[in-house]
Parts: sequence; C-alpha cells; structure tokens
Amino acid sequence: MDCGSGGVGASGSGGDHDSSDLSRRKKPYHRHTALQIQRLESMFKECPHPDEKQRLHLSRELGLAPRQIKFWFQNRRTQMKAQHERADNSALRAENDKIRCENIAIREALKNVICPSCGGPPVTEDSYFDDQKMRMENAQLKEELDRVSSIAAKYIGRPISQLPPVQPVHISSLDIRMASFDGYGVGAGPSLDLDLLPGSSSSMPNLPFQPVVISDMDKSLMSDIAANAMEELLRLLQTNEPLWIKSTNDGKDVLNLESYERIFPKPNNTHFKSPNIRVEASRDSGVVIMNGLALVDMFMDSNKWVELFPTIVSIAKTIEVISPGMLGTHSGSLQLMYEELQVLSPLVPTREFYTLRYCQQIEQGLWAIVNVSYDLPQFASQCRSHRLPSGCLIQDMPNGYSKVTWLEHVEIEDKTPIHRLYRDLVHSGSAFGAERWLTTLQRMCERFACLMVSSTSTRDLGGVIPSPEGRRSMMKLAQRMVNNFCTSVGTSNSHRSTTLSGSNEVSVRVTVHKSSDPGQPNGIVLSAATTFWLPVSPQNVFNFFKDERTRPQWDVLSSGNAVQEVAHIANGSHPGNCISVLRAFNTSHNNMLILQESCIDSSGSLVVYCPVDLPAINVAMSGEDPSYIPLLPSGFTITPDGHLEQGDGASTSSSTGHGRSSGGSLITVAFQILVSSLPSAKLNLDSVTTVNNLIGTTVQQIKAALNCPSS
Repeated sequence: MDCGSGGVGASGSGGDHDSSDLSRRKKPYHRHTALQIQRLESMFKECPHPDEKQRLHLSRELGLAPRQIKFWFQNRRTQMKAQHERADNSALRAENDKIRCENIAIREALKNVICPSCGGPPVTEDSYFDDQKMRMENAQLKEELDRVSSIAAKYIGRPISQLPPVQPVHISSLDIRMASFDGYGVGAGPSLDLDLLPGSSSSMPNLPFQPVVISDMDKSLMSDIAANAMEELLRLLQTNEPLWIKSTNDGKDVLNLESYERIFPKPNNTHFKSPNIRVEASRDSGVVIMNGLALVDMFMDSNKWVELFPTIVSIAKTIEVISPGMLGTHSGSLQLMYEELQVLSPLVPTREFYTLRYCQQIEQGLWAIVNVSYDLPQFASQCRSHRLPSGCLIQDMPNGYSKVTWLEHVEIEDKTPIHRLYRDLVHSGSAFGAERWLTTLQRMCERFACLMVSSTSTRDLGGVIPSPEGRRSMMKLAQRMVNNFCTSVGTSNSHRSTTLSGSNEVSVRVTVHKSSDPGQPNGIVLSAATTFWLPVSPQNVFNFFKDERTRPQWDVLSSGNAVQEVAHIANGSHPGNCISVLRAFNTSHNNMLILQESCIDSSGSLVVYCPVDLPAINVAMSGEDPSYIPLLPSGFTITPDGHLEQGDGASTSSSTGHGRSSGGSLITVAFQILVSSLPSAKLNLDSVTTVNNLIGTTVQQIKAALNCPSS
C-alpha cells in the first residue's frame, strides 16, 4: 500500500529518486567467471549460432540464465564482425596505398616513354590538335614543294613532275619466279611514292567507320525505322503480283515500281536529289544446306558475315548494338552496321552502306532479317548508296536444310559513269543483286558442310592427306588464301591505289601495303589487277584456267612446264568447287608446291592459287594450325558480261535455270609480289614495271590460247 500511495502522492524529486533506485535494482552488473568464459568460447568456435536446446543445456551447465547465454552469443558475434571489418579495412588501405604508389610510378614513367617505331614522344590526349598541327605543316610543305618545283622548272625547261618514261625491265621468268615464290625483291630501281607515278590518280581516304554517340531518342527512332522496314520486307518477300512481275527476257522477278510506290508511299521518291539516281530491285529464292538458326547467327555477326561472303563484302563492322535481342534466337536484335560491298574487279567502285540490321523470329523455324539504310549526319557525304528495306526470309526445312528468299532493293547515285565493260552487268542489277547473294550463300554453305564432314573425301597420290584433321586444315588454309585474294582485288576505300596505263589498252590498278599479319610475308606487298573482255563463255574460260593440262599456256611463272595434281579435296556438289595441290615438273624449285582453290556458281567463278613450300604444306596436311603459313595469292575471276543473247525466248534459258546467256566473259587477273622484306622500304619503278609487264604478258597469252583477238 505504501508503494501505491507513494507512487501517487510523491513529489517530483521523490519520484526521480525512486526511479533511479529501481534502475539500479533491475540492472545488476554480472561478471562471468573464467571457467564460464572458456566454456562459452569453446562452444562459440563449434557453433556461433546455438539453438534453444543448446542454450538451455549451457545455462544448466554454467549456472546462468538462458537469456544471459543468448545475449553473450549475440555480443560475441557482433564483436567478431567488428574485428573482421577492421581487418578488411586495414587490408584495403594497404592495397589502396600500393595502387596509389604504382599510379605515381606509371605517371612518372609515361613522361619519359618513347615510340618504339619512330623514337618520338608519346601521343598526348590532345591528338585532335596534333592532327591539326600536322595538317598545317603538311600544307606548308606542299607550298614549299610547289615553290621549289617552279624554280627548278625554270632551269630544266619543263615541270619537275614530268619524269621521263620508264623503259620496261626485261627479266627472265626465273627472276619473276624467284620474286614471287621465294620473296626476293624485284629490281633495285629508284624508290618513289605511288603518288609520284606519272599520269596516275591516287586516293587514300580515312576509314569510313568511326565511333558515334547514339542518344536514347536516336535508338527509339532506329527501332521505329527497323520495325517499319520489317513490315515492308515481309510484304515484298511474300507477295507476287502486283508488286512483282516476271521478266519476259530471263524469267526473273522484276519489281513493279508503280505498284510499289502506291503501296509503300514515301515522303520523297528518291533519297538523293540527283538525275543520276538508279533503283535496283531483285528477288530470288533457293535451298541451302544449313539450318536456320546457324544462318541467323552468321548473319548477325559482322565478322562471320565477311567470312560467309568474301567475294561480295569487303568490310563489315558493327558500330553499335541497339538491342541484343533474345539469347539463343537473336529475335529482336537490332544493330547499326557499316558495310562495303564489292565486285571483284578494279573497274567497279565499291558501295558503302550504314544500315540497321534487325532480326525477328516470325514463328517456330521462321526468321526474317532486314537491312535498311540509316542516315548518319557525319557520313552523309560519303555514302552515295541508299538501301531500301532489303534482306531475307529463312525457313527451316527437314534434314538441316533451309529455304532462303532474298531481296535486294537499293538506290544508287553514280558519281562517275560505270565502265563500259561492266555497264550492262551493273545496270541490270546482277552485279549486286539477290541472285549473286543467294548463289554465293549456297556455295559457301556447301563448303562449310564439307568442312564439318568427319569422313575423308580426298583424292590424292599415296595418301598425301592422311586424316580428316589434315583435310580441314587444308580447307582453312585455302579459305584464307581466297579471302586474301578478294581483299587484294577489290577497290575498297581503305586501299591506296594507282592506275597505270599499259599496252593494248590494258589498265592496271596497283596497290601497295605494308604486311605484318602472321598469315602474310612481312614487308612491302605490291598487288596489281586488271579486267578485260573475251568472247568466250564463262564456263569455257573457267575450264581453261582449272585444267592443269592447259596451265602452261597462261602461267608465265611456270616457264612452260607441265603441272600434276597431287591432292584433290571436293568442297561442294559442283565438280568445279575443289581444292588442289599441284606440283610442277622439270623445275629447279622441287620443294615448292601450288595450292589452288576453284569455285563456281551461276553468278561467276574464281581460280585462286599460291605457291607454298613443302614444309608448310606438310604442316597443314598433318592437321596443325595453318594460320601462320604466309600466303601471297594470285588468280582470276570470271563473270558473265551481262549481255543477253539475241533470238527467241527459248534461247535465253540455260541449264542454270536462271535464263543467263552463255555469251562473253569479264576476266580479272591479279598478282601479288613481295617487293621487299623490309617494312621501311620504298616502292621502286622497276617493281611496278615488272608486275605491269607480267599482267600484260599473261593477258596476251590467255587471248592467244583461247583464239581471241589481241585488241
């Protein structure tokens, strides 16, 4: 009762005193004994989180309340956590100090670094200003050169740029053989830059693809453009009349432009405001020996895209992945890409495109991939080609096959007239049309299928290629040879070229590059190519180049010696698609063999060859990695000239089923020569004259062997 009355009637100070006494009574201080602490620590090491049963057992054993046991373990865990955090903080501080010291040391070292190539100072972060400074110095040097040239002209009576004509260098076939087979330098004439060749035109543009900054608004716009392009592509691929009508000449699908413009109205009829605009549209379909998902994977990878179409695509690069799409199917994947397309001839300029590539899986086993141009302001002046919605529809079929329907639809502005030899082929749309894409895809898919076959299908003498691994290694080596050849022949803007005027109106395009790749000889490589017309069918020309019995009639380097096929690897259903290893008779180079690949389809054919020494061939045939075997291939491309035969409609159809005529052929011959094994060497006039004469002689021998007039 006293507690009750005291709690009600006590004063404020008295209440404070009672509450302090009560606090002292409720929280007595308890110190555990050493034995209790030892037992608790032992239990903590075994089980930091004891359950209720274990805590009750400990309380009975140590004479403590279960709550005391529970609080002790909580405090001990908190203490252990704090110790670990302090240890981690100490380690992080030590690591931070170490990194800071290394950073300071690296900064000091960078102040004294030199370039291993030129011995100059390192490139600073202000590379833009350095480039501007170099451009200004270059302009000053050109002004100085013009001033000196004008002064010199007063004394010698003519401009200094008018050098005397260079006499042809007469060297034997053995000397040429040594130059191309063994890598010896050709000639030792005066060194010069390609830009100083008389009467030449050179160009060395910058690489066309550069980093770009794409905002979220741009990405949204790209997605809308890609979606609209996909709708248009599907309609163009799945609709016949009135959008497509059959040509009366060759039976191919021809786009009805009036119906197209009515169904797909555009704000502007053409992308370019120029009278030189041409529209090319073509469609084709066929079956390929590859499943749909594998095709989609190759199409959406820019590197695999180049490997799949080396004769058409010279450069391809993914600039930005806008949307990665679904993992495993690529459905919804959207990429901004740059690609450069080529015809394997120095007479046809390349076509550049900045495109959006969008993949969509329509249903199970059916994919559509659309390409449509996207205008980047910084590159608007470079691209004179505009791709309207183009692409393909891929339908899975049984047994790993796919049906592919291909569409190409572009607007082209010809800055310069197309060369007369290729005018019909280009203007008809065949040079870059759907048929060429599809036939190349069919041939390459057959090649990949042969590459994957485990059983050997080689025909050789004495078991030259003993294993499937050796066969695959040889096929990879030959594919790299073909890719190298296509790169050397094309007119890519990344190449520096000079056009020479040879005899009999044969213009030779010369390119020079410094080779440092593992798969090429180190040094200065000179590539030369020319194109000429023959009134012979492409099939007969291909048979002429492929037949080893007629090789001495055109191969200047063989000195008239016969060759024998040592090994043969089929890489397609057509007998002309194969890889051969050839050996020359009666030659002083018994350790040298010739690796050759030939391929043919309805759009054209290739015969590419390269001398390879015997030890390197043995490396490839044994199944080892052939990536480091140096190759400098030469060869020929054969293309129909695009002329349709005159006569009734039945005469225009051929065995190919595409109604292509068997008229004349456009032949491109290309050679590569190692000028010098020194990367710092200069090109000399003797080397240019040698390769010019080599091509001229080869062209004349081909015309003579095929009974064609020399003019």
